[in-house]
Amino acid sequence: MSDRFPVPLNSPRASQADDDQHLIDLWLHGKSEHAQEAYKRDVEQFVDFVDLPLAAVKLEDFWAWADHLIRLDLKPASQARKLAAVKSLFSFGHRVGYLQFNVGAAVTLPSIPDKLAERILPEPEIQRILNAAGSLRDRVMLRVFYATGARVSELANVYWGALVERASIDGRPTGQITLLGKGNKTRTLRLPPDTWAALQELREQAAKKGHAERNHPVFRSRKKGPLSRQQIWRIVRNTSTAAGLTQDVSPHWLRHAHASHALDHGAPAHLVKDSLGHKSLTTTSKYAHARPDDSSSLYLKAERKAGSS
Repeated sequence: MSDRFPVPLNSPRASQADDDQHLIDLWLHGKSEHAQEAYKRDVEQFVDFVDLPLAAVKLEDFWAWADHLIRLDLKPASQARKLAAVKSLFSFGHRVGYLQFNVGAAVTLPSIPDKLAERILPEPEIQRILNAAGSLRDRVMLRVFYATGARVSELANVYWGALVERASIDGRPTGQITLLGKGNKTRTLRLPPDTWAALQELREQAAKKGHAERNHPVFRSRKKGPLSRQQIWRIVRNTSTAAGLTQDVSPHWLRHAHASHALDHGAPAHLVKDSLGHKSLTTTSKYAHARPDDSSSLYLKAERKAGSS
């Protein structure tokens, strides 16, 4: 993009970035590798569509892009993600003085139906998934997924050095795991005895092959490196199918299940927030609203009479 549009237009303070590509590089800096790939792809699609330097983009160009996404028959969530990425870039460009106007500020993201309740699996179905794993590695990985509520990228990057033994619980050995989350922030979580025991069994298996050093990945691929995001997704999807589930279960569903089930069993919301690495308690509270224990519908007299007849 910098070759086509090397000079920003109408920019009063362009010293913060030399050109469009430099601006994009500055904007992407500090984001996770996965986020950088996704955002860069979305922005490239936008630039290819409008075929203009960023400083020359007008509101109607942005609206045309939004209409184009609708014509592609993308899901509202995909449309919103692509629009949000470009809006974020324009906000950043305006904030650092590279863009005179933030035309993305006037663009409204499409409404996304909240389907969280549909993605929370009950505990018996989670147990079926854990029992259906074909190998020790997959079985332990799924157990750790559920026990920690980790994101895919966090679990893919776990190395043996991140596991530390702790004092036993009820006489059973246990330990902790440190995860590297969004923004390179770490959080350390206690692991239940059963999960810790499963990890030790996997470590013993790895040690026999010389793969249990501190810097070795816990969940290894056949190429001896850490499992990729795509491989982890495939393992979760295939195991869920083997367990008889018909939904398109993704790794994030195990994170949803962790949050919901922990709250169901009385875990404080702030503890679940910290364990999952949520920025806001509002995000955590959505799980309680997705599976309410009470509702005004239960107080309707007509409903109560109908049930008693």
